[in-house]
Amino acid sequence: MPVPDYETLMLPVLRLFASGARSVSDCVPRIKAEFGISDEEAQELIPSGRITVLQSRTHWARTYLSKAGLLHSPSRNLHVITDKGRALIDQNPARIDNALLAQFDEFAEWVQRSKVGAAEDDAASQTLLTVVDDSQTPDDAMEAANAILNAALVDQLGEAIRSVTPQRFERLILDLLIAMGYGGGDIENGRMTKASGDGGIDGIINEDALGLDAVYVQAKKYATDNTVGRPDVQRFVGSLTGEGASKGVFVTTSSFSREAREYVSRIQQRVVLIDGLALAQLLLKHGVGVRERAIYVIKDVDHDYFSDSEIS
Repeated sequence: MPVPDYETLMLPVLRLFASGARSVSDCVPRIKAEFGISDEEAQELIPSGRITVLQSRTHWARTYLSKAGLLHSPSRNLHVITDKGRALIDQNPARIDNALLAQFDEFAEWVQRSKVGAAEDDAASQTLLTVVDDSQTPDDAMEAANAILNAALVDQLGEAIRSVTPQRFERLILDLLIAMGYGGGDIENGRMTKASGDGGIDGIINEDALGLDAVYVQAKKYATDNTVGRPDVQRFVGSLTGEGASKGVFVTTSSFSREAREYVSRIQQRVVLIDGLALAQLLLKHGVGVRERAIYVIKDVDHDYFSDSEIS
C-alpha cells in the first residue's frame, strides 16, 4: 500500500506514543507494518533525497500532534504523550486531522504564528494547513508550504537552543548579532566575558573599530516556564550603568513578563528584549544555525526575449 498522507498517520502515531514509543524512529517500522507498506514503498525518498516519504510524513504527523499539545518533547528526539493526548485517545476518535486539531488553542496559536508576515488578503495565508488541492494555485500552495516549513523550523530551533550549554548559548547570541550587522558584521568585534564574575554582562560587541561605542549582551538560558521578570532586567540595566553603556540586548530562551517590558520602555538606556520565540525567528531570518536543504527555482517566460525588439 502507498504511504498514507500525514493526516491519516496522526491517529496511529498518537496511539503508538500512548503505547510507549519514544521517538519517530520507534514509530516508522510499526506504521509500515500497520498499513502494509512494502519495502520498496518504504524506501521511497522525498525529492531532496535526504529521508524517506514514510519518515517525512510520520515526522509531520508527530509535529502537528505536538503543536496541539497532545505530545510533549522534553528533549531532542524524545516525545511523550500528554494527559490531553491520552484524553483524546480515550474518546476513541475515528480519525485525527487538522480540522480536529483546530479545536486546541495551542494548535490555533501555532497556525497564527505561521501566518506572520503574510498579507491578510493573501490567499496562501488562509490555507496554510490545508492539503494541496485544486482550490489552490501552485504559487499559493508553495507559499503555504513554505510558511508551514518555517513555522515548524522555528519550533525546532527553539528546541535546539534549549539543548545547548549556557556558554554555547552566549556564543550563539553573539553570532546572531554579528549576522544581523552589529559590529559591522565582523566576528572579531564581538567577545564573550568570563563565565563567572561577568557583572551581569555576557558579551560585548564593539560598534566601531576603536570600541568607542558598544552593545552589551545578557543571555539567560531558562526553561520555557521560567519567565524573566523586571528584577532581572533591572540588574542588567544596573550593569550597563556601571559600564557607562547606553545600549543593551537581553536575550532569553523563555519569555519576559509584562512588567519587564514596560520597564524597558521607560528607561533612558536603549535595551532590547528578545524572548525564545523571537530568537528562533531571528536565527531563521539571518541564517544562523540553519542550512539549506533544497532550493526550488521558479521560472517564468521572458517575454522580452520573444519580442520583436530583440531582433536586430
